[in-house]
Amino acid sequence: MNSQEYIEVSLKLEPFSEENAEIMMAAVSDLPFESFTTEAPFLKCYIQKDLYDARQLKLFLNEADGYGFKFTWNAALIPATNWNAEWESHFTPIIIDGTCTIKATFHKDLPKTRFNITIDPKMAFGTGHHQTTHLMCHALLQHEAEIKGKTVMDMGCGTAILSILCAKMKARKVYGIDIDAVAAISAYDNARLNRCGKIIETCCGDASLLQLNTYDVLLANINRNILLEDMPTYVRSLRREGLLFISGFYTEDLPMLEHMAESLGMELTGSDSMDNWCCARFRKKA
Repeated sequence: MNSQEYIEVSLKLEPFSEENAEIMMAAVSDLPFESFTTEAPFLKCYIQKDLYDARQLKLFLNEADGYGFKFTWNAALIPATNWNAEWESHFTPIIIDGTCTIKATFHKDLPKTRFNITIDPKMAFGTGHHQTTHLMCHALLQHEAEIKGKTVMDMGCGTAILSILCAKMKARKVYGIDIDAVAAISAYDNARLNRCGKIIETCCGDASLLQLNTYDVLLANINRNILLEDMPTYVRSLRREGLLFISGFYTEDLPMLEHMAESLGMELTGSDSMDNWCCARFRKKA
């Protein structure tokens, strides 16, 4: 089975700073990049191969001249990756708050915690090691009472770690959506591996699918640009006093996202950070 191929656009910034990286992200924000990473002195941008348009990117980057710093760039194909092979060579079990364990199918004889999640990622990305997944799990554990018995939507579900945790916290129903078909299939399989198949439903698509239902809780661990673009759709799909958990962005981006959420009738109820990654929680006003 082949996963989606991506183009990595690598921008070398001189001088490099988080502020300059943010400027460059803003410069290309109208292009369908799915994620960004910073590895000084580089800003790396990722886009699906079939959505990449080198000419259009060059036009956007030309507009970034004169920002007070220099940059050079190149683009390279990132082949579909067998994340299972990557994972088996590097992965160690994760324990969050002493309450939730995320482990692989090949890990045996581990101490039990309240919530035990077994993941077989196949060729979909998502092992739980990233700071944002840790932050989202921590936030959900802090709101267990508000997950129980509720309908949950997990946007960008990946391997379904967050979906499975909500199901084990006795959510009534959990839906997962991912733009990558391989991830949606992996999420489906992992839900059944964890005996949550009757509670979790997964499908391939984007935020337009949210109009099919309404939800008490919505999770979106994606990236800043997609969060800003899709937040109006998220809020419309939330029921009154519904909860929105978001991550995938830096702490300095929180005011921008908070402003957007407040303009849509949401209020910030808390946030946490880890290594400059941020997770925020909002409630829809009655």
